[in-house]
Amino acid sequence: MTDTRSQLDDAAIDFHTAEPAAWSVATWFAVLSMAATSFALVSAEFLPAGLLTPMARDLGISEGTAGQVVTATASIGAVTALLSNVLIGRMNRKTVLVGLSALAIGSNILAALATDFWLLLLGRAGLGIALSGFWALSVAVVARLVGANATGRGMAIVTLGVSLATIAAPSVGALISDWLGWRSAMAMTAGLAALAMLLQVLSLPTLPASTGNSLADVFSLTGRRGVQLGMLAILLLMTGHFAGSVYVRPFLEKVTLLETGPIAMALLGFGIAAVIGNIAGGRVADVNIRMALAITAAIMAFAALALVLWGVHISAAFGFVTLWGFAFGMAPVVLPTNLSRGAPDALEAAGSLMVVSFQVAISIGAVFGGYVVDHYGAVGPLTLTSALAASTVALALTQPRS
Repeated sequence: MTDTRSQLDDAAIDFHTAEPAAWSVATWFAVLSMAATSFALVSAEFLPAGLLTPMARDLGISEGTAGQVVTATASIGAVTALLSNVLIGRMNRKTVLVGLSALAIGSNILAALATDFWLLLLGRAGLGIALSGFWALSVAVVARLVGANATGRGMAIVTLGVSLATIAAPSVGALISDWLGWRSAMAMTAGLAALAMLLQVLSLPTLPASTGNSLADVFSLTGRRGVQLGMLAILLLMTGHFAGSVYVRPFLEKVTLLETGPIAMALLGFGIAAVIGNIAGGRVADVNIRMALAITAAIMAFAALALVLWGVHISAAFGFVTLWGFAFGMAPVVLPTNLSRGAPDALEAAGSLMVVSFQVAISIGAVFGGYVVDHYGAVGPLTLTSALAASTVALALTQPRS
């Protein structure tokens, strides 16, 4: 493979080259710096889940109000995703990524030092900007680092940070909060972002922009059939996932009749399977993205439906929760790679649409999942997950072969 520091043109990438070349040491370090950044950012995003009670008590607010810091992160991220690649213009993409990590450091420090809810909210809003900017650039940067025909494998490593953060952040954050206080736990994420920034500075090649993006460029991509199908796949599958996954614990409590300890073990199995799914998703996506999407959605549809049908049995519940985790691990690799196939000449603009699609799906999933569980009980959201995932299978099979 040519030295990654000379692979600077991200226009008109060919996704159909035969076999990915071996990665150089420099390439590995560059991709790992992106994975470290995803771990740092997502750890900070999920951290409040383990800190709500002490954080609310210290700031003199309700737990429900404290929970809005998560909503603020997602809401700001959705808006920023549309504008991030426009605002950065022709700035060197390495400079942008390092700057986003610096923003995450400052935002986490502000949140850790916040004396009232509004300062905390401001810090979390800054984190939302850093998150959306990073993910909007991620596919384009990874494609430039590893070659477009290995984008799936590269994104699998980057999104591995997401799976690890999902497992570690809430639990480790809660432990540190009990030991040293919630502010120390929040400050820890600033340290993670600082380490990620250092790795970016040392390992990322210079990445000058070959073109700038305008808002019109971003919206013009929505006229392409491949982009439309890619966005629809994200909306269907991730709406289904987030509508149901939030209610897996209530399902295990009310249907499987598990205590807290076994539920924690089941959710740990979900997280470990997600890590394995990350790796598998990258491999399959680089071979045949159409089938990768169909397999991911089919596994999630089956796992959710099987829980509804047989989740009363403890062994079945453990197995199908784990299988769901595997599918969820594949999704953050397969879905962005699938969308990028529709715009190989505009990966950064496509990245903005990808982030917006994910954020909208999360919001819709939360609303519909809450409505369904209130009206149909614990099995309702899982049934909705299965139906939307099955629809994604049908969508995948209508896509052109790649």
